[in-house]
Amino acid sequence: MKPSLQGIEDAQTLAQAIVDTIHEPLLVLDAQFRVLAASRSFYEIFQVDPEHTMGRLLYSLGDGQWNIPALRLLLETIIPEHTAMDGFEVEHDFPGLGHRNMLLNARKVIYQRSSDTTILLAFTDITARRLIEREKAELLERTEDLLGQKQVLLQEMQHRVANSLQIIASILMLKARAVTSKETRDHLKDAHQRVMSVAEVQAHLHASGGLDKIEVGAYLSKLCNSLGGSMIGEEQPIELEVTADGGLIGSDKAVSIGLIVTELVINAVKYAFPDTKADAQILVSFASDGDDWTLTVADNGVGKVADPVRTKPGGLGTVIVEALVKQLEAKMDVRNGPGMTVSIRRGAMATVPRAA
Repeated sequence: MKPSLQGIEDAQTLAQAIVDTIHEPLLVLDAQFRVLAASRSFYEIFQVDPEHTMGRLLYSLGDGQWNIPALRLLLETIIPEHTAMDGFEVEHDFPGLGHRNMLLNARKVIYQRSSDTTILLAFTDITARRLIEREKAELLERTEDLLGQKQVLLQEMQHRVANSLQIIASILMLKARAVTSKETRDHLKDAHQRVMSVAEVQAHLHASGGLDKIEVGAYLSKLCNSLGGSMIGEEQPIELEVTADGGLIGSDKAVSIGLIVTELVINAVKYAFPDTKADAQILVSFASDGDDWTLTVADNGVGKVADPVRTKPGGLGTVIVEALVKQLEAKMDVRNGPGMTVSIRRGAMATVPRAA
């Protein structure tokens, strides 16, 4: 049964209404790429009129503005072989519009009762999107360049800080050897050890590549190895042990924790074992649970009752530790017997290991 003339006209009216309803520009082409229909948005965006569009070859529209090699490739080579193509990008300078990036979707329509074919060609203007992408890429490139410059400056600063700390430590040690007063010499040695502790902290952070967070276990082990090597003598061997989970902590907080450990270990080495003790031990431990953590420095020495000098108020070490604990928004607990256990807690952590 052949369709009636009225039916064909109704179908054409419906087809044109659908084309005009589409928000994006749309063309309907015949097999020779002549325009059979165009959407209203096509006329508005590309500033052409139906009189100079309908029935004309696509490549001749708008004084040849659509005679684009990439578009020819799409219509004459890709579409005949694949019948459909999505996301084909065309970049072109359109008269009156300027430079545009267009995303083309094309479909070849094959009819069952006719040998004719038509091609649907839809356009999406992605100029603004591409501009934003280019701006983002340029911003990312500038950011990476600034980060590279920052890293170079940071490395230079770390190098200078390390050299300065080494010079200060050397001067303090030379002064300690030169003075005759034992009390002054001890104070200078303490100052030397504190400077070396800061240097060790700085060196470890530098080795971590400027990371925002570092592994506490490796950090404390390296720090305590340095402390033990410089402070523990043959006349009283002391086992300095570090236990820690795999917790990470911010590099800024790691500096404070390192200084606290230095002060407490120095205190334990100096005062916990006034007499020779075969199994002398200092245990440094760190346990974490998210942002909560507990730092503990414990020894199996004489404790504070037997040696009140260890807790003499107003000492520099005590002032330093208390200030650092406050800075970390933590709480300190000191327990005596056997030995001494100092725990620094932040949050709800409550693990308190003791020296054997």
